Amino acid sequence: MSHPCVVTLDRKSAPRVLFSGDRLVEVDLPAGTRVIYPKAPLAGLKDPDAAIRYAINHPYNSEPLYAKLRPGMKVVIALDDISLPLPPMRRPDVRERVLTVVLDLLADYGVDDFEIIIATSVHRKMTGPEVRHIVGDKIFNAYWPKRLYNHDAEDPQGMKLVGETELGEKVILNKKAVESDLLIYVNLNLVPMDGGHKSVAVGLCGYESLKPHHNPKVMRQCHSYMDPKSSMLNTVVERQGAVANKHLNVFTIETTVNNRMFDRSLDFLARNEDDLSPWDKTAMKALIATLDRTPQELREQIFRRVPSPFELTGVFAGETEAVHKETLKRCFEQYAVPVKGQCDILVAGVPYISPYNVNAFLNPLLVQVMAQGYMFNMYRGSPLLKKGGTLIITHPVSDRFDHDQHAPYVEFVHKLLPETRDAMELHKRYEEKFASNPAYLAMYRKGRAYHPVHPFFMWYWGEAGRQHMGRVIVVGADNEYMPRILGYETAPNMHEALEMAKDTAPSSPEITCMHLPPIVMADVTTK
Repeated sequence: MSHPCVVTLDRKSAPRVLFSGDRLVEVDLPAGTRVIYPKAPLAGLKDPDAAIRYAINHPYNSEPLYAKLRPGMKVVIALDDISLPLPPMRRPDVRERVLTVVLDLLADYGVDDFEIIIATSVHRKMTGPEVRHIVGDKIFNAYWPKRLYNHDAEDPQGMKLVGETELGEKVILNKKAVESDLLIYVNLNLVPMDGGHKSVAVGLCGYESLKPHHNPKVMRQCHSYMDPKSSMLNTVVERQGAVANKHLNVFTIETTVNNRMFDRSLDFLARNEDDLSPWDKTAMKALIATLDRTPQELREQIFRRVPSPFELTGVFAGETEAVHKETLKRCFEQYAVPVKGQCDILVAGVPYISPYNVNAFLNPLLVQVMAQGYMFNMYRGSPLLKKGGTLIITHPVSDRFDHDQHAPYVEFVHKLLPETRDAMELHKRYEEKFASNPAYLAMYRKGRAYHPVHPFFMWYWGEAGRQHMGRVIVVGADNEYMPRILGYETAPNMHEALEMAKDTAPSSPEITCMHLPPIVMADVTTK
């Protein structure tokens, strides 16, 4: 018996509706195509604030948080940045709820020397309004920007060497966090690769500590970013995290949310098209038509105007590794769908948003991240796509960039990729030059730009998928140049794309469509 989230299409099935950037497209898939849908949202906790208080008072492998507090101590609270959840969640954000409980506890125990650091690593700095959204008005008004601020990975006075792993990998972290008496990390775990040692060891580090794992060699040894035990990236981060936790007094608070990404007015986007009511089908048709005739500048706003009604499904606190085991269980409970057998052709729609373009356009390099990075890696066990198989995506892949957020990306895509797409060559010839570029560094430190090394990391992020896939075919591209730069082919429609894919597939290829968002992971078995 098949899992209810996995359906096989027959000739009477309705067209599937896939994201294509900030549009929606209807595609007819052949009879016999397997479609993988997200699970229904887990039930949210009835009293989130009580659950948070219970967690910090009943931690895993640690004293309760109150037992760690004393008057006069220095406390740093670090929290995840705007890269998750996606899209931003309806207020109050989980981080506001956790901060409120933690700050009240600090006050009760006479701890008034504390700072709150947004753990951006080499991501762009968050703006005031963005910070306000995740921490709430009360906390923002009281502490921004002197005691609530963004991490700066390039502040020469603000970073400190903690130590090295047994393999010589440096652990250099935010100096305030290192010199604190207690570091409390507030995590929002959207997917299984979040959280754990990644929170402190990556979120509060700089370029030197990222180099040991954000490189092509390591990425090629990752057999799913979303399955920590199969990820060399996670292995290196755990080594660094162990060094950090040996020297720092870390209390981890991790939270999980369900996959209720769409508000009630749009929740039909998450469901099987065959099960939609007449009203849902009418609403879907109307939304597709509206997006088609709406100017590009306004299309994304249709989704952004309605924050996602994510609900808290779990909160766990204490020692980092013990906590993360519980977090992963809840993550997989929400996302993992049992799937038997791999496919020759994988079809997926690429939406308008990724962790790296919140409030900005999804540029071509980030389309690559979504396709060959995240979507390919949404599996546990065996890859959903067979070795040498074809990925078909729907997206315009427009030659467009946000010049405030993604300034270094423009040169990377237009100058470097035409020379070589070889990640090893890019890493060897150009990475250090970009990383030390004074103009780009100034835009990172004083503006809203990602660190100049970030486009390299984004290319490496697709490396595991690039090494595994035979081809990527884009349906709906508004130009041929950008897909070609990325190493992709183009097709005018899904029928033509499937015919192209069959040229290098078996005579009766297995076709699978991943219907996302919301997030879904394939728990793939091959026997």
